[in-house]
Amino acid sequence: MNLQINFDSIKPIYIQIAEAIEDDIITGKLNEGEQAYSQLIISKELNINPATAAKGINLLVQKGILEKQRGLSMLVTEGAKTKLIEEKRENAFMSMANELVNEARKIELSEEQIMTIIKELYSNSERSKQDD
Repeated sequence: MNLQINFDSIKPIYIQIAEAIEDDIITGKLNEGEQAYSQLIISKELNINPATAAKGINLLVQKGILEKQRGLSMLVTEGAKTKLIEEKRENAFMSMANELVNEARKIELSEEQIMTIIKELYSNSERSKQDD
């Protein structure tokens, strides 16, 4: 486990924990049907109160991403990855795209210029992945 938490952020730690677990599910570090990180492991690794870790985990339980299995800790639910990807597409990505378009219009970038920049960045990102 390697959750990236920014203790200087204005975003509450428990939300950062939930988002970090979501990212691990999306990237395949945590798979559906597998055991997720426990609040004790999270609290020890991050040196935080177990109640804070539990609060982050409970956010994901409420969203149906994690579930408690009797005798086990939390498990990643079936369909969690798809659910998270769809949520990010609908919320985060659309918000960023809207902001990008608004900023581009302010500085008078054309749709073609925006698309060229995005294609270059996407292509460079794919090359970086292949090099890893």
